[in-house]
Amino acid sequence: MPFNGEKQCVGEDQPSDSDSSRFSESTASLSDYECSRQSFTSDSSSKSSSPASASPPRVVTFDEVMAAARNLSNLTLAHEIAVNENFQLKQDALPENSLAGRVKHIVHQAFWDVLESELNAEPPEYEHAIKLFEEIREILLSFLSPGGNRLRNQICEVLDTDLIRQQAEHSAVDIQGLANYVISTMAKLCAPVRDDDIRELKATGNIVEVLRQIFHVLDLMKMDMVNFTIRSLRPHLQRQLVDYERTKFQEILEETPSALDQTTEWIKESVDEELLSLSETALTPGAENSSKPSLSPTLVLNNSYLKLLQWDYQKKELPETLMTDGARLQELTEKLNQLKIIACLSLITNNMVGAITEGLPELANRFKRISAVLLEGMSKETFNLKEVLNSIGVQTCVEVNKTLMERGLPTLNAEIQANLIGQFSSIEDEDNPVCSLIDKRIQLYMKSLLCLTSPQKCMPPMPGGLAVIQQELEVLGSQYANIVNLNKQVYGPFYANILRKLLFSEEAMGKADTSSSTN
Repeated sequence: MPFNGEKQCVGEDQPSDSDSSRFSESTASLSDYECSRQSFTSDSSSKSSSPASASPPRVVTFDEVMAAARNLSNLTLAHEIAVNENFQLKQDALPENSLAGRVKHIVHQAFWDVLESELNAEPPEYEHAIKLFEEIREILLSFLSPGGNRLRNQICEVLDTDLIRQQAEHSAVDIQGLANYVISTMAKLCAPVRDDDIRELKATGNIVEVLRQIFHVLDLMKMDMVNFTIRSLRPHLQRQLVDYERTKFQEILEETPSALDQTTEWIKESVDEELLSLSETALTPGAENSSKPSLSPTLVLNNSYLKLLQWDYQKKELPETLMTDGARLQELTEKLNQLKIIACLSLITNNMVGAITEGLPELANRFKRISAVLLEGMSKETFNLKEVLNSIGVQTCVEVNKTLMERGLPTLNAEIQANLIGQFSSIEDEDNPVCSLIDKRIQLYMKSLLCLTSPQKCMPPMPGGLAVIQQELEVLGSQYANIVNLNKQVYGPFYANILRKLLFSEEAMGKADTSSSTN
């Protein structure tokens, strides 16, 4: 009886906020040593995970596509259960006033109306009611654990449909008594959250309504049992997640050879950017005689991850290896953009009226709260950022003037207020210097997080200008590092193959170009 156990220990096995941190502590980053020339030129990696192949494309059958889709579905579900402590299944509810919802209501109502008319007939007809109790019996039995033989035997004896039919033939069947037994059995098996529903069942007088509500509560209990199983399964999945995800993705790759195309392009962008940066460095004065530095695989991969913080999730496809975390990364990016705007507003405010707000932390916190509230939902297409920034500027001026008046000081003149509001509104402009500065410092902080083996235990120093969002940025940074570290551990072998192809093919091409130029 799983739900008895759940009643007794509810809350004891609930995952905490530190669950995800265990991933980052247990994951090993793709170090330069692991990605050394020897590892990239060896054949130890998975043979199907190379980004390109010289052989002609293989024809993929429909069955192989469906197998890959099933593997992807299983991988996504397992990943979500393991990393999302709030994951649970919910009953599908049809939209109100929808055609499907109306049809369902009409059909169900017709069934219960027929049942009521049968039970009120003279003599009563019990066949539909007996079938309902047969179905109820099977549902109750499905809730029992393998060791619940005593209750199993009792349920089978009381809800024996052959016996109930014999009683019905002699007009001796006690429908209300059977319903009461079902309700008392449900009370033993249900989760604590259903206790109120059971009490309502006991208080219901109409037998047809009782049967109707019994099925409703049984549906809820089914979902409770599924979610109980998910919670029980989570610790096991967390222990096995890396191997499971890697194996499932390998199966997908074998069925769909192009399953790493987006990932390869994503990493290639970072390789090209690093090569361009190195070539520009080599052209600077005094760098002619220096030896050509080689690209660091870890640096390339980390820079690829940093791109996710500026990703256009509406228009660009995510790398295949990050699909399972797409929603989390998008939400994280949206929150990060909001924090960036708040930091920009704070920096401008300090530069403009810092002498007034100095020593008044409550005023600075009020500015922050106003900005956070007005910037809520800034990721929506209908959100007018310029208009909101203007509103924040006006409200900031109001708060500053109010503080000045309370201290008996002259308020801000019209020119200063217009300047402050104008600088706020210009934040959304492309290449705004304040926004660019804050963005670089946030990127620097996030990049430093990726270099730590355990971000939860040792957070890097916060760059200047970000103190106002330090607490929120540390939380987001920790979530981001956990996602990245787990992703590295799961897909490290696939990334290694891609990097080996990209980095060493570039190196070989560079050597060829050098030899041809000397000849």
